[in-house]
Amino acid sequence: MKNRSTIKDGKLVIDTELVGIKKLYKSIDNDFDKAVKLLSKVKGRVIITGVGKSGHIASKISSTMSSTGTPSQYCTPTDMSHGDLGIISKKDALIIISNSGNSNELSNLLKFTAKNSVSVIGITANSKSELMKYASITLLIPSASEACSIGLAPTTSTTMALVLGDALCVALMKLKKFNMSAYKKIHPGGALGLSMLQVKDIMHTKNKIPLVTQEASMKSVIIEMTKKSFGHVGVRNKQNHLIGIITDGDLRRHLNNKFFKLKASDIMTIRPILINQNLLMSDALQIMNKNKITFLFAVNNFSKKSPVGVIHIHDCIRHAN
Repeated sequence: MKNRSTIKDGKLVIDTELVGIKKLYKSIDNDFDKAVKLLSKVKGRVIITGVGKSGHIASKISSTMSSTGTPSQYCTPTDMSHGDLGIISKKDALIIISNSGNSNELSNLLKFTAKNSVSVIGITANSKSELMKYASITLLIPSASEACSIGLAPTTSTTMALVLGDALCVALMKLKKFNMSAYKKIHPGGALGLSMLQVKDIMHTKNKIPLVTQEASMKSVIIEMTKKSFGHVGVRNKQNHLIGIITDGDLRRHLNNKFFKLKASDIMTIRPILINQNLLMSDALQIMNKNKITFLFAVNNFSKKSPVGVIHIHDCIRHAN
């Protein structure tokens, strides 16, 4: 019975917070659009702050914003009142999170931003608060019951603030066209960095690509295949378009008395499977596993089919380990 009661309590918390998130969803309006556009034009940093639990939410939002292409910094209002106001310049913008909007710790900060013409985005649940008066743009948190059993501890309200912060960050990164390549540059390490490896990051390029012309002799095919050590060669036409592929298996299957009279085009497999160089390494592995192959030519444009690189399954395994 105790276990069932605990599970029920846990689900009740989630249900209560979901009600708040649904209200938040309906509250997104033109002020949200204005806030995102303001942030996209910031030449300096987006400084995010809050008091108490809101401070923890502010720290997380700041971290997410920095990792998605907008330089951001978290600082407490108390620290700013004791000298750290010096981190704020007119090129910056502030996001201030406060459920009540009337925290004493915010007073000096709000006066400073007004005096120095610093843009402020306020996130609050109190439409009549001091934060509301000073903010350039206000994003109101809808009134919703806290999930706390006595209805006092910040739970639903902080969840809504966090979700709103995520919405700002994602909408901002889309507006600024912050893409995978840019994201990868600031996330080079760990499992996340590995998961973002693209084909172009590990493929073999230029003179390492095993290629022959469609008129190439079998001798030339064997020499190129041996020299590049992939067990494959691509066959290209006069326009440098890839029109076929020859594997070491193809060579063995065509061994006969007339073998050395054949041309590359005589034994190649037409319409080879290609991969765009901008796809992820994991995509390459999936394609190779699905088609039971160990090698892919990479292209930049599927319509022209000009090879820009090659990737072998061993390349993927080596980088994954």
